[in-house]
Amino acid sequence: MATSPRVRAPELKGRQWLNTGGRDLTLADLRGRILILDFWTFCCINCLHVLDELRPLEQKYADVLVAVGVHSPKFEHEKDPAALAAAVERYGVHHPVLDDPELDMWQQYAARAWPTLAVVDPEGYVVATMAGEGHAEGLTRLIDELIGVHEAKGTLRRGDGPYVPPAEPETALRFPGKAVALPDGHLLVSDSARHRLVELEPDGETPVRVIGSGQRGRADGPAEAASFAEPQGLCLLPRHVAEVAGYDLVVADTVNHLLRGVRLTTGEVTTVAGTGRPWRSTVDDHAHDAVSVDLSSPWDLAWYDGKVIVAMAGIHQLWWFDPVKRTAGMYAGTTVEALRDGPLPDVWLAQPSGLAASADGTRLWVADSETSALRYVEDGVLSTAVGQGLFDFGHVDGPADQALLQHPLGVCALPDGSVLVADTYNGAVRRFDPATGLVGTVAGGLAEPSDLVLTADGAVLVVESTAHRLTQLAPGALTATGADTVAGPRHRTERRPTDLAPGEVTLEVVFTPAPGQKLDETYGPSTRLVVSASPPELLLSGAGTGTDLSRPLVVNPAVAEGVLQVVAQAATCDADVEHAACHLTRQDWGVPVRVVDGAPTRLPLVLRGLDP
Repeated sequence: MATSPRVRAPELKGRQWLNTGGRDLTLADLRGRILILDFWTFCCINCLHVLDELRPLEQKYADVLVAVGVHSPKFEHEKDPAALAAAVERYGVHHPVLDDPELDMWQQYAARAWPTLAVVDPEGYVVATMAGEGHAEGLTRLIDELIGVHEAKGTLRRGDGPYVPPAEPETALRFPGKAVALPDGHLLVSDSARHRLVELEPDGETPVRVIGSGQRGRADGPAEAASFAEPQGLCLLPRHVAEVAGYDLVVADTVNHLLRGVRLTTGEVTTVAGTGRPWRSTVDDHAHDAVSVDLSSPWDLAWYDGKVIVAMAGIHQLWWFDPVKRTAGMYAGTTVEALRDGPLPDVWLAQPSGLAASADGTRLWVADSETSALRYVEDGVLSTAVGQGLFDFGHVDGPADQALLQHPLGVCALPDGSVLVADTYNGAVRRFDPATGLVGTVAGGLAEPSDLVLTADGAVLVVESTAHRLTQLAPGALTATGADTVAGPRHRTERRPTDLAPGEVTLEVVFTPAPGQKLDETYGPSTRLVVSASPPELLLSGAGTGTDLSRPLVVNPAVAEGVLQVVAQAATCDADVEHAACHLTRQDWGVPVRVVDGAPTRLPLVLRGLDP
């Protein structure tokens, strides 16, 4: 990683600090330590991946390294300090977090994407910034280098860090994610923050048994010894499939990047898909041996089209898993994070997080969380019922083409053909009726509802994640008279736009391989760049896919503003070693732009390494 000019790190200021025991931290308090600032937002799956990548670094370098999460929110709900505090606990963030609700620190450190990392040396100078995930190896080498330099200078200070864990209240569940009704009327819930599954009586409150040790891990085995890492979606297999597969239920073991099989009679857990490594590859349409393929944050599951469909939130795709053939592969999506409909698989999704098949099995409903959209697959085509794009959200009922959601995580298909949506960041349950094309609110005031379950007797249970419970919708809530019509606020994610000149502009993605790595062209070009715009008319030319990380664009002078959507990736391998490992670095940007005469004609983005 290149050495930067010596630039002083801006002082850390925000609304509040979390995980410090009530103490406000300054850069002076952290002088002598190596500091990693992690600019994140808790809706972002790539940000959650970085939390997992930082954990081993925090353990290995505990006496010299301090990680600080700077929470710079995308959605309106994420500005709520109580919601942030819940997210910090939910995702096991064991370092100080600075609440940056107006993105002041984001702008001070020139962040352009979630997540962005900035490394500050023991003397208080920014030495590197990098966007996206997959930087653990490069960070390790940089930290080792900084330790050597500053021990020699006498500027390194070892000792305990400033993290102070918050008290955890006693509740039966802790941030439950998803739930499923079992054949005997019981309910099975993914108790995500406690890394286990909990079976409940039909009342949704009384525990029957626990599957999983409750400790973060990935061990197979009997119910009391098996372990998960923040499990989410659950899918019951049809009986004839379960008999052949040897298990009854599939679990999306999200942070382990695995699918697990559970035999309900015994609670025995086995790994049925995934290697445990996060997917960093190229998109293909092949069937793979299920336990040999990498997955990426599987978030929900549904039985559809004769297979288990997987909401692969980490790479903005849907995948399929065949429990009988024990194979898996890509079903829909290109890994571009955006909203584009059309025939499968060449569509765009954005962190799909909820799935449900219609009662007749013809339609697969999808909660596409980052586009705040309700979408569906039917006859091999993906369509959008509600939702307008990555940056538009709110709580608005009425005609579907005007209605707005806010980061929905769950869906539930009803027998009449309508669908319920767990509208998570609005704290509501919404209903979309395809027959009328209308959206209504059937329940509000809920604590981050993340899933919905239809029981055999027709009741609907809501997984209220930050209330740590299941709640039953009131009888009559699903009738026309029980629904409300909300005309709430419309929001658009507002970040400081980048001014660009109309006409010819150069987009340049700067990529610096990590120390000890080189570009890998063994299987063809080592880099890939995908560019699109919202609205599409923003670009007169330059949209599309290519292999050069620098590209001329022509910006339309008749369009005042818009968003450039850029996806870049680079393949590298270890240099000068006998058994070189391969790496894929990738990042998505949504860059708000304003078209202004006399503005710059160059747009630089940093994929890895030092921001120039």
